[in-house]
Amino acid sequence: MTSYVALLRGINVGGNKMISMAALREHLTKRGFKDVKTLLQSGNIVFRAPAQPAAKLEAQLEREIEKAFGMNVDFHVRTADEWQAIVDANPFGAEARRDPGRLLVTCFKAPLDKTAVTDVRAAITGPEVLHADGRHLYMVYPDGVGNSKAAAILGRKLPPGTARNWNTVLKLAALCKA
Repeated sequence: MTSYVALLRGINVGGNKMISMAALREHLTKRGFKDVKTLLQSGNIVFRAPAQPAAKLEAQLEREIEKAFGMNVDFHVRTADEWQAIVDANPFGAEARRDPGRLLVTCFKAPLDKTAVTDVRAAITGPEVLHADGRHLYMVYPDGVGNSKAAAILGRKLPPGTARNWNTVLKLAALCKA
């Protein structure tokens, strides 16, 4: 059995795509996933399942949620080892220690196109800084995400992903070890 982190994109935000974490845990447990744990209401799951490619597991989970809850939700899945690699590869250690809520990691289904990342970097006129690493984008929002115009730029120039702040990233890493 392999431990996984699964992130649901865009649930329980602004009253849209509402899914109770208790119902989600119960459903996944009934479907054969082991040691299912959730964190917060934003769709963060840690569980164990037989080893398989992330894309296959993402598709399976997406079908499960559509069937059980009647909504189309993207999943972004990483093994516990891949999640730890995200933590270890953080290029913004000082920022993470100073203000972990303003460092976000966005997970994507496929590696980011380097030209698109360069275009994003060039389009950002504020104080935000970013670093792309395969299927992950680390971004520091010194003035907060809510005050940033960079988030809209990401949405226009990059494929859909799902972001978590550094506090959540670390809590998920700890859950993988629990």
